Amino acid sequence: MAGSTKKSTKKFEKNHLKDTIEKRKEFAKVKQRQQIKAKKQARHAADYAKAPNGEAASNKSESETIGAAKDLSKMSVDEFFQGGFDLPEKAKEKSKSKDRNSKQAIGKRKRNAEGDGVNASDNNDVSGDEEASEENGLEAHKGELEALADKDPEFYEYLKENDAELLDFSGDADLAEVDLNGEEVPQKKHKMRKQEEQDMEDDQIVVTLAMVQRWMLAMSEQYSLRAMRQAVLAFRAAAHINADDNKEHKYQIANPEVYHEVLITTLKHVPVVLNHHLPVKEPTTGKIRIATDSKKYRTLTPLLKSHTASILHLLPNLSDAPTIKTTLSSLIPLLPYLLSFKKLLKTLVKSLVNIWSTPTSSEEATLITVFLLLRKLAVISDLSIREAVLKQTYQALIKGSRITNSHTLPSINLMKNSCVDLWGFDTGVGYTTGFTYIRQLAVHLRSSITNPTKESYKTIYNWQYIHSLDFWSRVLSTHCSPASNVTLKKPQDSPLHPLIYPLVQITLGALRLIPTSTYFPLRFHLTRSLLRISRTTNTYIPLAPALHEVLTSTELSKPPKPSTLPPLDLSTSLRAPKSYIRTRIYQDGLGQQVQELFAEFFGCWAKSIAFPELTIPPSVMLKRWLKAASSTPQRGDSQSSIKAKREGKGNKNAKLNNLIALLLQKMSANAEFIEKHRRNVTFGPADREQVDNFLRDVPLEDTPLGAFVEGLRRQKEEREKVLEAARRAGEAKKQEEKREKEEELRRGLREIEMEDEVADDDELEEEEDVELEDEDND
Repeated sequence: MAGSTKKSTKKFEKNHLKDTIEKRKEFAKVKQRQQIKAKKQARHAADYAKAPNGEAASNKSESETIGAAKDLSKMSVDEFFQGGFDLPEKAKEKSKSKDRNSKQAIGKRKRNAEGDGVNASDNNDVSGDEEASEENGLEAHKGELEALADKDPEFYEYLKENDAELLDFSGDADLAEVDLNGEEVPQKKHKMRKQEEQDMEDDQIVVTLAMVQRWMLAMSEQYSLRAMRQAVLAFRAAAHINADDNKEHKYQIANPEVYHEVLITTLKHVPVVLNHHLPVKEPTTGKIRIATDSKKYRTLTPLLKSHTASILHLLPNLSDAPTIKTTLSSLIPLLPYLLSFKKLLKTLVKSLVNIWSTPTSSEEATLITVFLLLRKLAVISDLSIREAVLKQTYQALIKGSRITNSHTLPSINLMKNSCVDLWGFDTGVGYTTGFTYIRQLAVHLRSSITNPTKESYKTIYNWQYIHSLDFWSRVLSTHCSPASNVTLKKPQDSPLHPLIYPLVQITLGALRLIPTSTYFPLRFHLTRSLLRISRTTNTYIPLAPALHEVLTSTELSKPPKPSTLPPLDLSTSLRAPKSYIRTRIYQDGLGQQVQELFAEFFGCWAKSIAFPELTIPPSVMLKRWLKAASSTPQRGDSQSSIKAKREGKGNKNAKLNNLIALLLQKMSANAEFIEKHRRNVTFGPADREQVDNFLRDVPLEDTPLGAFVEGLRRQKEEREKVLEAARRAGEAKKQEEKREKEEELRRGLREIEMEDEVADDDELEEEEDVELEDEDND
């Protein structure tokens, strides 16, 4: 058969192919090493051909270097670098080891003298190339600093006068090798640098208030880079003061006052010094411009990285809200300088989001400061960082909304509103991320519908899922509304508008997943989210049937049972406890919510030219329900009375029935208002522009239903204020009771201690009396 593989080929692939490939790779590596050796030999032979006395010269220079290395204090910088990076004490050991290695090589390879010569030359070539590369790198760095004097003489003179240490490139080694965690990265080849760091650790400098004041004056008056470098090193020591890595730093802080001054001084003055030497340019286009190719930026980059890494290490260990706010505020002017370090920025975003997603442990001012940082970063960064900011904030929002109660709800709403603002900077990135996360919500809902189990329902009916749907309704209602976006002429012009339809379908599916009276509070939460979209984007969403299902349930159509339970807070509840089911207090709360939501729904279309036709089906259903709920048995008719009791007609709740009757009156009055204004209309339904502009200049509050909705909102705000005051009074009372109990406990402990002291005194007196009696008897 054409194209079939032979049996021998399959056998070879199964048994020998892997070993064959590995052997070929090893052979290729050996061949590559041989080619590299041949090139080195050719280059080395060419160098010796040009300088026949090179060996003697090298031996001479080597002997001079070793002789000079005996006293480091008499060595110049050039002599030090020519002598390599080995310590003088280890030079003899190194030479001895070389002699031993050469003797062993001679003993082993007597039969192949030519091979010995080749290998020896190879070893010399490798060591020589390493030393040459080190010398070339150091000389190149030194040459760059010397070239700075020609390109920018004013800055070079300024460094020479104020910060001569920065011109010594070895002085910044402790900062140039700082990784993202603030740890020093050792370098294997530079042994002298290791020794210097060890000497520095052995001789730690204790920071005093006078030193901090001197650094502050130098940075504020002279913009000194040396003072900034010292402050950054001291700040790093302060940030790692309680670290478990047991690493010592150049500076040591042993005084709380000094610790505080170091933090405040560094956080306040380091951005000022950086902005003086590297000013940030913000043109009208909004893009940040910094001279990242300049020598100044390269010189100050290690300081910037070290300072940012120290702040990231310090943030999780802070507990005082003012200190956290000051630390976060100091990062805002540093963000333009960090745009080149993507990994560092992503680490910074994670740290900020962790603070932002813990509303219970953070104050409102701290959350606002974190949001300002994330907003600034989203504005000035590129697409990759902007997408990372959006994803991290959304995940943190869902994580922080798992526990929702009267204490955490204000912080969660603040997080949602601030996070909504981030989605407006780049609608392209916002659409891709929004589509991904809305699709995840749809997948969870679909799996719950296809696999109706108790666990699958829990993935939908929880606070995280509800807050997620509510968040996306806020995003779409904000960035698809012409009222909030001046650039939009109509909602369809927004790139996020295509996400409205899938979000509405998901919300409606979750709303009716479990149609029982226990989860009516959850239905009200999702209905409000859909009303927000309908009101701002002019999108009709059929919510009347979902609200009518609540009215026709047994919870509102049957007589309730009396109860002394307190009112249920529906704003912080997803399900009603069993003790509230079929009670009068729960029925009153549901009726009030149904009236408000019906009014809000029809209020969205109170100025629509089709309002009279829109309200016909809901009005008929509401009138039928009101007639059935208000029906009572006729007096004197025992048979109808028995039948009414058996069928359970009427809910015997005049308050609830009056609320629905009032709603019907306002709907009828608004329908008459619209009919009155559309009698003089000269256009037809096909003229969409005129239809949309109908009563555009009339405020919503001037319509009967709009005024009714406004009154309901004011009443709701007053109720919420009363409930909030009662909640705070209850918390204050609990705190007072807790303090009284603690005070009683302390008083009890003091009384017990006093009784113990009195008992001890009595025992001592008795012992003394016994001793006196014994003496008298003697």
